[in-house]
Amino acid sequence: MKKMILSAVILLSCFTAKIASAQVSIGLGINIGSQPDWGPVGYDYVNYYYMPDIDAYYDVPTHNYVYYENNVWVHRRYLPVRYRNYNVYNGYKVVINDRNPWMRNAYYRDHYSGYRGRHDQVIIRNSRDVRYANHWRGGDRGWHGGNPNRGGWHGGGDHGHGGGGHGGGGGHGHGGGHGHH
Repeated sequence: MKKMILSAVILLSCFTAKIASAQVSIGLGINIGSQPDWGPVGYDYVNYYYMPDIDAYYDVPTHNYVYYENNVWVHRRYLPVRYRNYNVYNGYKVVINDRNPWMRNAYYRDHYSGYRGRHDQVIIRNSRDVRYANHWRGGDRGWHGGNPNRGGWHGGGDHGHGGGGHGGGGGHGHGGGHGHH
C-alpha cells in the first residue's frame, strides 16, 4: 500500500511540475497581445522593433519609443515632433530580440539601411491570422494603434495599409520584419 501511495505522489508531482513548466514557458515565450497593430506579422515574441526610416526603436514590453535626443537615448511614450511625418503603419520595422539594441545602433543602422523607404510589410492590423484575433476583434486597444503624432496617445492616425510582403516567422523573412535574435 505504501508503495502505491508513494508511486501516486511521485507521478502527481511530476505531472504538476510539467504543467507549471509549460505555463512558465508560455508566459515567457509569447507576447503577441502586447505587439501594436502596426507591428509586422509572424512573430510570437518581440522585444523591440527597429525603424530604419527614423533610426529609432519601439520597446514592445514597455510600450515606449527609444530614440536619440540631446546626445542620449531616451525612452518615451511618444515620438518627438521631428518625426511627425513618420507613419508607423507603413514604415518598415525590423524585429530585434537583443537587449538594449540602441547600444549597437551603428550596427543596426548600417545592417538594415536597405529597408528605408519600404512600405511592403504586412502588419498585424491587416492580418486575419487567428493569433492576432484580439487586434481585429477590437480586444485590448489601449496599447495598440498608431502614430502618436497623428491622433494622440497610441490611437489611430495613419490609415495607410501594409500591402504585399510575406510574414516572416522568426528568421530573416522579407516583408515580415527581419527577426534578429
